[in-house]
Amino acid sequence: MNSEEKVMQPIAASKGMGAILENDQVTFRVWAPHADRIFVAGDFNAWSEDGLELQKEEAGYWAGVTDKAKEGEQYKYVIFNGEDKFFRNDPYAPEVTNSNGNSIIRRLDFDWEGDSFELPSWNSLVIYELHVGTFNRKQADQVGTFNDVIEKLGYLKELGINCIELLPAAEFAGGISWGYNSAHPFAIEQDYGGPDGLYSLVKEAHKYGIGIIMDVVYNHFGPSDVDLWQFDGWSENGKGGIYFYNDHRSDTPWGDTRPDYGRPEVRQYLRDNALMWIEKYHCDGLRMDATSYIRYEGGGLGFDTEIIEGLILMRDINTEIRNKYPKVLTIAEDLKGQDLITNRIEDGGIGYGAQWDLHFVHPIREALINAEDDARDLEAIANALTYQYGEDAFSRVIYTESHDEVANGKARVPEEIHPGNAESAFAKKRSLIGLVLVMTAPGIPMIFQGQEFLEDEYFKDHEALDWGKFENMKGITRLAADLVKLRTGEFGATEGLRGQETEILHLNQETKILAYKRNNPGENEQPVLVIINFGNKDYENYGIGIETDTDWQLRFNSAWKGYDEAFSELPVDGMNTEEKVTDDKAWTGQVNIPAYGSQIYTL
Repeated sequence: MNSEEKVMQPIAASKGMGAILENDQVTFRVWAPHADRIFVAGDFNAWSEDGLELQKEEAGYWAGVTDKAKEGEQYKYVIFNGEDKFFRNDPYAPEVTNSNGNSIIRRLDFDWEGDSFELPSWNSLVIYELHVGTFNRKQADQVGTFNDVIEKLGYLKELGINCIELLPAAEFAGGISWGYNSAHPFAIEQDYGGPDGLYSLVKEAHKYGIGIIMDVVYNHFGPSDVDLWQFDGWSENGKGGIYFYNDHRSDTPWGDTRPDYGRPEVRQYLRDNALMWIEKYHCDGLRMDATSYIRYEGGGLGFDTEIIEGLILMRDINTEIRNKYPKVLTIAEDLKGQDLITNRIEDGGIGYGAQWDLHFVHPIREALINAEDDARDLEAIANALTYQYGEDAFSRVIYTESHDEVANGKARVPEEIHPGNAESAFAKKRSLIGLVLVMTAPGIPMIFQGQEFLEDEYFKDHEALDWGKFENMKGITRLAADLVKLRTGEFGATEGLRGQETEILHLNQETKILAYKRNNPGENEQPVLVIINFGNKDYENYGIGIETDTDWQLRFNSAWKGYDEAFSELPVDGMNTEEKVTDDKAWTGQVNIPAYGSQIYTL
């Protein structure tokens, strides 16, 4: 044993947490307030359990320096608490060999080749949610990787997508998972390709003009392969120790592993993690999972106790991100439908840029899935279209399919519409109504992997997305691409879809016809008119009230046979107008609209 390695060199120690490489040396720093002694064992000292001793700093931190350790070498902390000895991975390790393996010393100093990508304006985003392990999985015995996603970036670009939301990619137990069981929050899942794989995906996506939003989980850790559990040997009530609540507040639906937001060190740990995705990996946004379980002991289900420290955590993270990186989008999956989530912090809110909107997904799915036309409530649909949090129509993420909505006992929309026959005309047409609503309603639209070609299998983390379905549904994929490009403005003349205003022009419960106008007040209004038939009956020369002498031009017809040969025989040639009062408007626009058909018009 080299005695020099046991000597702390405080003047030369680098700042930061974990293993910090600087000036041809490595500083190891870890928080373990109840430890009596801590050593670092690794490749650099033949895994000697007393080879490099750390010295105690203030507030329970320990640090030590060595010039023997090199990048790429493996290590662990050896923590002594009384007679007990624990081998622990570094909580800040950016890479581990596997979820129950060793930490790896490494820098995250990637060559970004001048990457300066920024998300488009949030009202121009279309998000594509995908799971790395299944999205482009090729081998039965190997999960998909970041490189497999890279192979599909051209496809996503052609679809018109400008933002990908990844299910969690922090290291989790095993290789097959949704990702919400993070074991090592700072490490990148090795089976996906580790840190280098994620870097490559983000860099290449940015070259295509596609942003990356990372799903992160701060409401619980693990629960398996979690070295944070009783990290320094201390705990109370048989609970998790310094990183976790040690009373009833530890309980979550995913284990006894809620972080202790009341400890400043734990809040700092989660803050550092949030900033890592942005600063080290150039992610363009964060989607925070189940935030209601950060702010309520029981997730806000009925009478519940608020966790004030959880609110502080989220406000602090959102404040820092907004101040440093105003183009970065933070999204809450809260699903309580409260303005508080997206209201500005200075107005008493939590400060997220957007939140997943239960006021949209639930009534829209119900309307699409219901087998009876008479039961389709157009008032509920109109309310879903126009619902708004605070003053910004784009503070909500709207969707009909997400990883949650197509699993856990729920199926894809086409399968829900026609179980066992998801490629029937009914299933196709009504599913596409949902896609039209998502792309034309105010909010940030999101689709789930495969929705663009009407994937009907429910989401399983051990089965690949069925790209054979895409081969059979290329016309439907073209329809989806046309909608996406109308939404983003790529096709022009649709600024109204990115505006704050939505006006319900026509709502007829008997005919099941709904028409609404999207508008962007100002110099470049470019209003957009959307007409949808929620019933199984064709209409010819159907009247919609329009403004005086307005020349609406047909831009999209969901019933076009170019999308699917089985679609309607009813001719759809645009709108004829006449000076006749309809819907309290001086003029009437007459259209042919097929059963379960959707049309989009611009000026």
